[in-house]
Amino acid sequence: MTGQLRNLGLKANLGILLKVILGLFFLILGAIAILKWWDSLLMVVKGCVGLFLILSGIITLAIAKE
Repeated sequence: MTGQLRNLGLKANLGILLKVILGLFFLILGAIAILKWWDSLLMVVKGCVGLFLILSGIITLAIAKE
C-alpha cells in the first residue's frame, strides 16, 4: 500500500487521510451513541421485529407464488 501512496500526488494522499480520519471519527461517534442510548436502541429493535416478520412473510409468499 505504501507503494501506491507514493505514486499518488500529495492532494490525493491528503484526501485519503481526511477520509480515514473522518471515518474513524464517525465510528467513534456511533459507538458512543449506541452506548449512551442502549435502552432506546433495544426498544426500536423490539418494535421492528414484528414489521420485519410481516415483510419477510410477504416476500416469501411473493417468491412462492412464482
